[in-house]
Amino acid sequence: QVQVVESGGGLVQPGGSLRLSCAASGIKFSIYAMSWYRRAPGKERELVARLISGRRAEYADSVKGRFTISGDNAENTVYLQMNSLKPEDTAAYYCNAQTAIAGIDYWGQGTQVTVSS
Repeated sequence: QVQVVESGGGLVQPGGSLRLSCAASGIKFSIYAMSWYRRAPGKERELVARLISGRRAEYADSVKGRFTISGDNAENTVYLQMNSLKPEDTAAYYCNAQTAIAGIDYWGQGTQVTVSS
């Protein structure tokens, strides 16, 4: 059974930090990339950060310099360290595990991040 489980969301004040974690298990194909997406109320889902083959990181312009993605390719885990959080970072954050097979990827249930004073 495939599981993609996120954790680490919560309520934080502007300027604060949070660390999200994601673990994928039960996936029989090799994983090409693990990513974090987010969806804010009334907005479309957007890519926040992607870690390709456990080495190459890509970021949305809105989070560059504030967020850091890392992970363990062998363990199929990925983390998102979020610093200097802003109210506009408030969203549900989703982990995605993209396999090496085109069109096969898996999503977690999401974890809520709320940045508010």
